[in-house]
Amino acid sequence: MSKKSITVGIVLIVLGVVVTIVSDSGSATSLIPAFIGIVFIGLGFGGNLKPDLSHHFMHGAAALSLIAILGSLGSLIGRGSTGWALFSQLMTTIICLLFMVTAIQSFKAARIAREENQ
Repeated sequence: MSKKSITVGIVLIVLGVVVTIVSDSGSATSLIPAFIGIVFIGLGFGGNLKPDLSHHFMHGAAALSLIAILGSLGSLIGRGSTGWALFSQLMTTIICLLFMVTAIQSFKAARIAREENQ
């Protein structure tokens, strides 16, 4: 899961930077996906560097994905975004939702494997 966290982080950084450039946005809010991506990368590297603590890092990444989903949807619904902001918020939501589903499946598989080995 650490590699997936790093991959999701890179995708979010690319999303934030591309949307900022293409939309010619002068606002730091268009870089929010990139900031979230940096945290995903940090959690992924943490999991790689400390394999015995990897499950904690990945639970943190799953929590981050939930916060990003709720934040993106909340902003989308609350502000009624359009254009590039709408695209960025939808993509952030989809990317983080896919990561969360993958993380939950991984957590379930790990629990089942642990129970079978007992």
